[in-house]
Amino acid sequence: MKYSAFFKKELNKLKDEGLYRDFREIDRPIKKFPKADEFKNNKERDVEVWCSNDYLNMSQHPEVVNETVKTLLEIGTGSGGTRNISGTSSFHTSLENKLANLHNKENALLFSSAYTANQSTLWTLGKKIKNLEIFSDELNHASLIQGIKNSGASCNIFQHNDVDHLESLLQTTDPNHPKLIVFESLYSMEGIRSPIIKIVEIAKKYNAMTYLDEVHSVGLYGEKGKGIAVEMKVDQDIDIINGTLAKAFGQMGGYIAASNEIIDYIRSFSPGFIFTTSICPSIAAGANKAIEIVSLADQLRIKIHDNASTMRQLLESIAIPYIDTNSHIIAVMINDPFLCKKVSEKLIDDHGIYAQPIFYPTVPKGLERLRITVTPKHRKEHIENMVKCLDKVWSNLSLPRKNSTQLQVNN
Repeated sequence: MKYSAFFKKELNKLKDEGLYRDFREIDRPIKKFPKADEFKNNKERDVEVWCSNDYLNMSQHPEVVNETVKTLLEIGTGSGGTRNISGTSSFHTSLENKLANLHNKENALLFSSAYTANQSTLWTLGKKIKNLEIFSDELNHASLIQGIKNSGASCNIFQHNDVDHLESLLQTTDPNHPKLIVFESLYSMEGIRSPIIKIVEIAKKYNAMTYLDEVHSVGLYGEKGKGIAVEMKVDQDIDIINGTLAKAFGQMGGYIAASNEIIDYIRSFSPGFIFTTSICPSIAAGANKAIEIVSLADQLRIKIHDNASTMRQLLESIAIPYIDTNSHIIAVMINDPFLCKKVSEKLIDDHGIYAQPIFYPTVPKGLERLRITVTPKHRKEHIENMVKCLDKVWSNLSLPRKNSTQLQVNN
């Protein structure tokens, strides 16, 4: 086999389909955000960031930065090993206690990322629980899908947020087999909530465990930012909650929160936990401080949702197609990978507006979009200017407005 030729062929295929990913080199100086520095062709210029997952700007909060630096200088840069071999510090255990409390659970377990937490936990459950049947929403995140696939467990995929389809699948399974329903509270590419109360009711009816990904809702919804499960008062009915330190808390790392027995089981049997170096103590310290701040940050939560509402109203006023939700995530629909890239390129090259194009495999083919995220640091004038620039690009490319059915490109 000619390996180099194989790799080139596959990459060229991606490019021909408009699915090749280009990375923008963006630095985010603390004092400038939402402005940032883009580096391209040995040149630097200001751009405005509209696609960050640092939802509440915690990565740049002075108290979080100070706590991180203080711990870094005291402890050093690394953890020293896996959790079992010299890699568990007081910063790790303190953070796990705080995360458990955040989700009203008995315990929590840290991973290097939420992706790893999902993949490792679901692999362990699917591999170790005999005859486990998993029921997974069709729009679940790649980490959930990969964990289920790798486990080799039987998987039934139900239509997105369709509780009737979920129940019909459950009805066809052996009532004596263990079951696990895997879903998200807020789907990150659409900003759409799941029917969490109905799913919990169905889980109880069929004696199924529940696994809920709260990555894009923790810190932003519910009392003290505890997430949608707490907001909907079903947190005690969810067996395992997955979350991240990398979104509303502005750090890196992921975790699960559950009962003592479940946490101890994953801690003892999951290779993705056992054989991975633990997160840096300085990051754990920063996350601890971020959670403290976010739990009291009602005004930041109000601000981000107000900003998102303003954005939706302005998009509506110029008939730009978007998925209308009440979340902080705004998906502007373009439905073509080449046009999606073109819109993104023209926004940043012509107007200094950075909104990354989203296409397959992150979203299904034909549903390409810009995923716009506002933060508390975006002011009204930022939002108005962003929509004005998007309007110009939309007109320049002769893209369809709402209720229009035909795509046209102005070459």
